[in-house]
Amino acid sequence: MGIADNSCTLCIFNFEFSIILPPMAAIEPPTLASETIAHIGSFEIRNTLIMAWLAMLVIFVVVFFARRTKFKEVPGRFQALLELIVEGLFSFFDSIIGGKKQTRTFFPLIATIFLFLMTANWMGILPGVGSITIAEEHAGEILNLPLFRSMNADVNMTLAIALISVISTQLFGIAALGVMPYANKFFVAPWRDPIGAFVGILELIAEMAKIISFSFRLFGNIFAGEVLLVVISFLMPYLAPIPFMGLEIFVGFIQALVFSMLTAVFLKMAVTAHGGHEEHGHGEHAVEPRSLESDVVKMARA
Repeated sequence: MGIADNSCTLCIFNFEFSIILPPMAAIEPPTLASETIAHIGSFEIRNTLIMAWLAMLVIFVVVFFARRTKFKEVPGRFQALLELIVEGLFSFFDSIIGGKKQTRTFFPLIATIFLFLMTANWMGILPGVGSITIAEEHAGEILNLPLFRSMNADVNMTLAIALISVISTQLFGIAALGVMPYANKFFVAPWRDPIGAFVGILELIAEMAKIISFSFRLFGNIFAGEVLLVVISFLMPYLAPIPFMGLEIFVGFIQALVFSMLTAVFLKMAVTAHGGHEEHGHGEHAVEPRSLESDVVKMARA
């Protein structure tokens, strides 16, 4: 009887434990690669691409209603809110770049990057993202693929924005300094200046490394947040994920801010010639700008 009682007790314990905590195999963590939802010819439409289109649609709708305000001298609430956002962003980036003329030149790019990334990051935690699925057959198996997925949880998306940032930096640098003066930042005759030639190679490698750094910093943070929400929602559903959603809102804002802020710093560095002087046009020297070290220190404190 003792053995029978013990085995019965063990069976009851196992049954109760399986009710409290289901097997971990029930968790379906997000995959590293985004899923293909449909095709247009040979073009694959992925769930992260759909989220990118939706984020663009949100921005277009806001711009549409902003245009309808006709930018009155006495703004309404909506126009006042938009002006507050734009003026705040302009003042912030101007404190990094250190010149209103250059800030006006760079502002459309860096503000668009910030608003687009922040919108996409915040839309990634909306209800239905990751939970609305469609059935697709793959290798003879029926898989439930999420219809929507956070845009920046796909490294292809972050890589595309990183390429836009880095290539734009090079174009602005060439436009400000000229082709040859800008190329002299990276290519120096070793027989004339061996140290300068070595530093130029390092700077060239650093320009390439920016693409990797931009891509994987943003991708890693957003993908990690996506996995965290899935695990917390599985272990303690309903109430426990709410604080983590607030954390993801904060992380989404910070990642968009860091991406655009670093773009602003790199743009400032690109239009500054060796020796600390800025060039306007091709060969016309301007006043000496603030040191880039102060900009980087201010960026780190922010």
